[in-house]
Amino acid sequence: MFQPTFRALIAAVCFAAALVPPAWAADAAAAPSAAASAPAAAVPAAAAASAAQPQASLDNRIQDAKGDVIRLNRDLLVLEEELLFPASTQVALFVSMDVGALFSLDSVQIKLDDKVVTNYLYTPLEVAALHRGGVQRVYLGNLKAGEHQIVAFFTGKGPHDRDYKRGTTLKFDKGTEPKYIELQIKDSEKKLQPEFDVKVWQ
Repeated sequence: MFQPTFRALIAAVCFAAALVPPAWAADAAAAPSAAASAPAAAVPAAAAASAAQPQASLDNRIQDAKGDVIRLNRDLLVLEEELLFPASTQVALFVSMDVGALFSLDSVQIKLDDKVVTNYLYTPLEVAALHRGGVQRVYLGNLKAGEHQIVAFFTGKGPHDRDYKRGTTLKFDKGTEPKYIELQIKDSEKKLQPEFDVKVWQ
C-alpha cells in the first residue's frame, strides 16, 4: 500500500511543477517585454525633443523679423521727415518745464505768422513727464527764409489754483539751416508766478 501511494505523490508533484513555471522563468519572460517597452517610451521623448528644437528656432526667427521691422520703420520715419521737412525750410517747436510748481499746464496754442499751427491738450502723465525734465516736440513744419513771428498761449492753473492764461511772442529770422525753438515754462520765485520764455537754439 505504501509504494503506490508514494509513486502517486511523486507523479502529482511533477504534474504540478509542469503546470506552474518556476520564478526564474517568469522573470525571464517579463524581461523581454520590459526591454521592448523601453524603446517605445523613449521614442515619444525623442520626438518631443526634436519637435521643440524647430519651435525654438521659429520663435528666434520671428523675434529677429520683428526687430528688423522696427528698425526699418524707424529708418523710414527719419527718411520721411527729411523728405517732407528739408533742412533749408525746417522749423521745430519744443515745450519744456523748469520746476513748474507755480503753474499746472492744461494746453498750449501756437501761431506762426498769425496762423494756428497746433492746439495741444495735455494729460496728467504728459505734464508729469515735463516736470521730470522731458522735452516735447509740439510742432514740426516748413518755413521759407526770412523774418517770422511766433505767438504761444499757455492755459492752466496758476497760483492759488486760479485759471491762468499767458501769451508770449518772439520774432526770429529763418535762414537756410533748421530752426529749433524752445517754449519754456519756469517759476519766478520773486514774482511768485510762472514765466514763459522762448529760446532759439543755435
